[in-house]
Amino acid sequence: MNDLKNLRLRAETYAHIRAFFAARDVLEVETPILSAAGNTDPNIQSFRTRFSGHVDAGARERWLRTSPEFPLKRLLAAGLGDCYELGRVFRDGEAGGRHNPEFTMLEWYRVGWDEAKLAREVIDLLQRLLVQAGHIFDVVETTYRGLFREALDIDPLTDPLERLQAPLASSGIDPEGLERDDWLDLLMTHKIQPAFPRDRITIVSDYPASQCALARVREGDPPVAKRFEAYVGPYEVANGYHELNDPVEQRARFERDNVKRRARGQDDMPIDENLLAVLGCMPDCAGVALGVERLLMVLARTDAIADVLAFPFSEA
Repeated sequence: MNDLKNLRLRAETYAHIRAFFAARDVLEVETPILSAAGNTDPNIQSFRTRFSGHVDAGARERWLRTSPEFPLKRLLAAGLGDCYELGRVFRDGEAGGRHNPEFTMLEWYRVGWDEAKLAREVIDLLQRLLVQAGHIFDVVETTYRGLFREALDIDPLTDPLERLQAPLASSGIDPEGLERDDWLDLLMTHKIQPAFPRDRITIVSDYPASQCALARVREGDPPVAKRFEAYVGPYEVANGYHELNDPVEQRARFERDNVKRRARGQDDMPIDENLLAVLGCMPDCAGVALGVERLLMVLARTDAIADVLAFPFSEA
């Protein structure tokens, strides 16, 4: 069992988060944990289960959510307005010193905002939580392109694949099946992210358009995704978008995901038709998902996720 002080730290953090959003008139909601649709992202694996009740209740095969994003967007499309959810999510295959298959996610949406304005609110929340725990962190904001140029003298948007592979030549990574975005992710996690100062919040924006997921794309040469990530010390804690509300484009992205899944030998995932049916009604907004355990690790000054869990997966 974990040190009890970290369980109290979690409870205090939840209270501060709720107070932060209450003061800003952002509504807390709860959405389903089980869904008939899954996450098509090839890099995220979902837990599945089966419903044994009456067939009139809907599809028997269900998926444990990997985030509350899709139902929250359906609420936005229904006119709810600014909202957030603080709850458990599940990702298969993610277990280790910094990962647990079951963890807590804070996700919120701001109507009429873009990703830059939302990033500033993320900084505000993070700094308040850090101060409550007795920590003072600097803030650095940069672009994805600027970060790679400064850290590795690489242009992640235009340099050839061989240039991206070179810094990882002696890492022992099997290159079979790896695409450009995979190499960029490896450079981030193996070369750039570990060097972030432990007393700094780093905001990285303007990701490659190929990494847009559910974000809008800003046209340019080259175009970039209207997306940001927030790092606290060496940990990636939040991922935010200026949200796409084009159902035709979103369907095409989901379908491309499933093509990649098939190429990797993974199962297709059922697309969320309930989301696509209303996505065109979703207002212009920005949204962000924040991993609470990663943040608690920083607040508790530990590199082991087990230290901030009541019971880790191996003991659950």
